[in-house]
Amino acid sequence: MARITVEDCLDQVTSRFLLVHMAARRVRQLRDGAEPLVNAPKNEYTVVALREIAAGKIVVAPKEPDVDLPEETDMEEETAS
Repeated sequence: MARITVEDCLDQVTSRFLLVHMAARRVRQLRDGAEPLVNAPKNEYTVVALREIAAGKIVVAPKEPDVDLPEETDMEEETAS
């Protein structure tokens, strides 16, 4: 198999910081027993993670904001007062 490079991965990811974060998280998942998403026999977890990112198999899910909204009943009581 051809050698994987950071530039190959940057076609899928917008920044090097995000690439490092994604790869590190995926390496932990692989080490904990997750199945590889690409065929990469006898490769280290880091290489497998980078191959998955370059292939577009790993994407960043947008994080939902941690905002506590007041319950509707509280709002109704405040407007009624």
